[in-house]
Amino acid sequence: MIKIPNSIASKIDQPLNSSVPWLETQAEVTACRYEFARMNALSLGIATGSDQFVISFTYYAHAKSFSDEFTSPIAMEQGKAFPIFYNPLNPQQNRQSETASPSTGRAPLFALGIAGSIVISLLYLAMMNGCY
Repeated sequence: MIKIPNSIASKIDQPLNSSVPWLETQAEVTACRYEFARMNALSLGIATGSDQFVISFTYYAHAKSFSDEFTSPIAMEQGKAFPIFYNPLNPQQNRQSETASPSTGRAPLFALGIAGSIVISLLYLAMMNGCY
């Protein structure tokens, strides 16, 4: 058995601020698809992420099967097994999908866009009323 230094193990094994130790199980890749970087109006023309693979996987915990996905810069073969840590108090919460989420950061930008639209609309209406 290979001994991993505690400083490295804490980063890959479990969340640092967890009061309950997370448990390890084996996950299996069910699908791997390539996702191109997207441009959209909500991100003001900025790509939402670089080209990446979306890895779908399943794991068995507490007599139930759970499914989830995460993004990765490299592909993983379907059927490949890999270790995963999950929260024993909430087994559908796992360490892999916590670290990488495709939608992270979109909600605040969306709210900023709506607020900006409202401000611009109010300024336009105020200018129109001043011309008459």
